[in-house]
Amino acid sequence: MTPLRSLPTPARLSPGYFAMVMATGIVAVGTGQRGWQTLSVFLLVLAAIEYVVLVVLTLWRLTAYRAEVVADLHDSRTAFLFFTFVAGTNVLAVGLAAHDLFAVSATLLCVAALAWLVLGYTVPWVAVLSRDQRPVIAEANGTWFIWVVASQSVAVAAATLELHFESARDALAIGAVASWSVGIVLYVASAVFVSLRLMLYPIDPKELDPPYWVSMGAVAITVVAGARIVEMSSAPMVDAVRGLVAGLVVVFWCFATWLIPVLVAVGVWRHWVKGVPFRFEPTWWSIVFPLGMYAVAGMYLGRADNLPIVASIGEAWMWVAVASWVIALAGMIRSRLARPSASAPSR
Repeated sequence: MTPLRSLPTPARLSPGYFAMVMATGIVAVGTGQRGWQTLSVFLLVLAAIEYVVLVVLTLWRLTAYRAEVVADLHDSRTAFLFFTFVAGTNVLAVGLAAHDLFAVSATLLCVAALAWLVLGYTVPWVAVLSRDQRPVIAEANGTWFIWVVASQSVAVAAATLELHFESARDALAIGAVASWSVGIVLYVASAVFVSLRLMLYPIDPKELDPPYWVSMGAVAITVVAGARIVEMSSAPMVDAVRGLVAGLVVVFWCFATWLIPVLVAVGVWRHWVKGVPFRFEPTWWSIVFPLGMYAVAGMYLGRADNLPIVASIGEAWMWVAVASWVIALAGMIRSRLARPSASAPSR
């Protein structure tokens, strides 16, 4: 059975499956930076195939299973997973730009930016603010950080393409800085809400699921976006923040590094201490993506701020990212082989 055949049917398709594109795409970008070109091209092609298949399945689901889509949008546990489409689209755009496919990358960025704006106003309202349940803080969970990742992915893609579209340089600079800034504010808000949720309400170990790893991935992609902005050509918006961004990305990288042992400890507590079964779910890709993004963040930051030690850490961490991608892929295939007729929806 191939990885793509192991995907669920449209009715059961989790909106979080685009995290697979995010994970595969960022590992492709990272292996390219490491000089592993054959593996990088293979993963990028696979990410593109995954993206096309998931777009088709999602459109099929939107037309044939609209009630299920609406239910996902009204569920705070799944609504923010729709932002994986934005991030996956932008990660693919960045990967393709590395191979000079700038027109395709620009098109993907436009699609992602539009989706980011639409979802950015729709999802929080439908999934959280419009609900009668109060306090809203009780709804906070790890998937909220994917909103941050989506915002920062727009910044990364815009900054990547800025050098190749001189006529749109100012617009891309504004878009990169604006979405990076919005992403930081969203991270602070999400971190406060999720922290309060963890401190004020009882926590079932099952609730501390893989998307909580995105709390680290969101910081890592903030580093990548900031490093890209620092490297951008002179433009009024970029020149106004270049020094500030260069300093902040170092702080963010340190915080992302600090978060890794915390998240590992939570996983050990969840599975080994509390006995939550360790089995594949689509959100496993939400672990692979942060690990890959952390490696890429180290390499980008080391280059942008002349920090060779940070760059070396990123290069070494790429092995962890590749290993985690292989484990997630094997888990996905094995889960579908073991339960080919399962009827419970994937989340």
